[in-house]
Amino acid sequence: MVKKSDGQQERTNMEDLKDKEERREKGQDEIVSLRNKVFYADSREVNRIDHRDNQDYLNMNEQELKKQSMEGFDDEYNNIVDYIVKITRQIWKEKDIGLIYDTYSTDIQIHKGRINSHGVNEVISGTLQTLQAFPDRKGSGWSVVWSGNDKDGFFTSHRGRSIATNTGDSFYGPATGKKVMFRTTADCLIHSNKIYEEWLVMDTYHLVLQLGYDPIEVAKIMAKNTKKLAPPLNFGLSETAEVGLPPKVYVPEHKGFEIGDFMLQVFNRIWERRSINYIKEFYEDNATLHFVCNRDLVGFNEIQGMFISFFASVPNAKVLIDRVTCNRRETDGEYDVAVRWRIQGIHEGTGYFGAPSGKPIEIYGINHYKIKDEKITEEWFLFDGMEVLRQIHMETNEDEDQEDGVNTSEDGNFTGVS
Repeated sequence: MVKKSDGQQERTNMEDLKDKEERREKGQDEIVSLRNKVFYADSREVNRIDHRDNQDYLNMNEQELKKQSMEGFDDEYNNIVDYIVKITRQIWKEKDIGLIYDTYSTDIQIHKGRINSHGVNEVISGTLQTLQAFPDRKGSGWSVVWSGNDKDGFFTSHRGRSIATNTGDSFYGPATGKKVMFRTTADCLIHSNKIYEEWLVMDTYHLVLQLGYDPIEVAKIMAKNTKKLAPPLNFGLSETAEVGLPPKVYVPEHKGFEIGDFMLQVFNRIWERRSINYIKEFYEDNATLHFVCNRDLVGFNEIQGMFISFFASVPNAKVLIDRVTCNRRETDGEYDVAVRWRIQGIHEGTGYFGAPSGKPIEIYGINHYKIKDEKITEEWFLFDGMEVLRQIHMETNEDEDQEDGVNTSEDGNFTGVS
């Protein structure tokens, strides 16, 4: 090997610095970082469930079952989708709460908005509290997007609808006897038969409305009970709007259509840059978007109106993508995609979240997509509106100095249902 002279080495270092600066100016560092958050899998390796209910799924013929390598898992699980479907059904429908000890890590971390829970005992507690209030809770409307393997660990993003009757007292108040429906999506990291981390998003705003309670009053109670567990945010415009600097335009890494690039473009153009007109480029003419509170939006106009109202509440917010998971379907050109995202901003505009409060808020969400022929045909858009209202009604330090005898919670128990 020929050793470089000091002058040659200096020129090389200068060239590296110049190249790095050019990449930074072009936003290439951000692109590399985003690409590292995109993961892929082939749904032909598993038994997809979104065209069956879970009873049909469990009654599949032996010849239909797809077998993945599941080293470290119990023998009854054929693949990672099979694992998620079976343990969820057994815990919630069959009431086998003890299965949680076998399928959740002792030191499991669960994230529900800005509230974090630690340890398997908190999972047991949350499950019991939910079943006390909604003993007949059952799930439907499944889909599981996944990636990974049994050596490095699996990831799943599973969505569903829960139908239940409020026959027991809950965090929200005495039993109402009302039948409710609410959507949930959970992202899980799994290894050797254990879930080690979970991100849970639930449409609790819709649940509170169906129970007949005032979401604002419930949010105020939640804010008081969690002020030490999840204190108010402190970031400002300089951190969310980057001191007025416009978001960079994402430049695709691949020539032609590539599903990871496509999803990053969707979030860059529509979400980050608020170029709402790009909905006509990325969505099919009659695309359906399943929004919170069981609202279905169909076509460009309705979907555009939702995005405008949503971002009007946090007009200078920063959009953060935590993970994009892409599953190729059996038919070429068709994909299932899950995206976990966060929005950080000041609630300074009138929009979906009502009159501006001036409070810093962080919105957590998980969206699922069906893609066909390079267009979004169907989307499930989910965030927890009660978690947003909880942050909006969080008392400031001045408010805390004036209060007297408020009962607050300092443990990791979730409010509401899990």
